[in-house]
Amino acid sequence: MWKEFRKFAVRGNVVDLAVGVVVGAAFTAIVTSLVKDVISPPLGFLTGGLDFTNLFFVLKGVGHPATLAEAQKLGDITLNYGAFINTIIQFMMVAFVLFLLLRQLNKLRTPDPAEPAVVPEDIGLLREIRDLLKDRK
Repeated sequence: MWKEFRKFAVRGNVVDLAVGVVVGAAFTAIVTSLVKDVISPPLGFLTGGLDFTNLFFVLKGVGHPATLAEAQKLGDITLNYGAFINTIIQFMMVAFVLFLLLRQLNKLRTPDPAEPAVVPEDIGLLREIRDLLKDRK
């Protein structure tokens, strides 16, 4: 069983996947920090600090607290649709920044030089015949 596990664990696909996950997690941290620390503050300034966090419905509880933190402190059961809206907005920002980064990386990547297509012998012969026929006219 140990030999079988070792064979599975060091197989190329598993190692490649592990490297991809680690690099992906690091890249996610970079993109999230870019959105949170660089893009969100000016955007928050432009929108006047618009925050949906305190938009919620009290499903079960006493009264209607002013903030979500108060409702949670009282033990109310709430439907937190504002937090969901914030998460969607953050996702859209992260996705857009990721799109822009990948777009620039793809522009920097040099394309592989295309090798000339190898013409099959029969096609080459047919082209020669065609050209000879054209020259006869």
